[in-house]
Amino acid sequence: MKLLFDQNLSPRLVDQISDLFPDSSHVSLVGLSRGMDDEVWDYALANGYAIVTRDADFGDLVTVRGFPPKVIWLRLGNCTTHQIEYSLRSNHQIIVLMDEDPSLGILSLL
Repeated sequence: MKLLFDQNLSPRLVDQISDLFPDSSHVSLVGLSRGMDDEVWDYALANGYAIVTRDADFGDLVTVRGFPPKVIWLRLGNCTTHQIEYSLRSNHQIIVLMDEDPSLGILSLL
């Protein structure tokens, strides 16, 4: 599973979780650091990414457009990049199961 980290997350996460989610990327690494949500959505769809975000707007897009791409919505409040990494690591199996389930389009991590 490839993850595409939204602008509101640190690009360092790409390297920090590469052992679990190889070939992941960040919007800044693919020329979308100033991209609108629709552009990020279209890029993720065209390139087989799931979007990881803290932004509720992507959850709204799943509701309106359906999926793919799938969305992992981090609802962790004010936290560090290390805490986000920990959440992704500790929920790795749940993320993989969501990816494998064709009926699921969004995963909220609290």
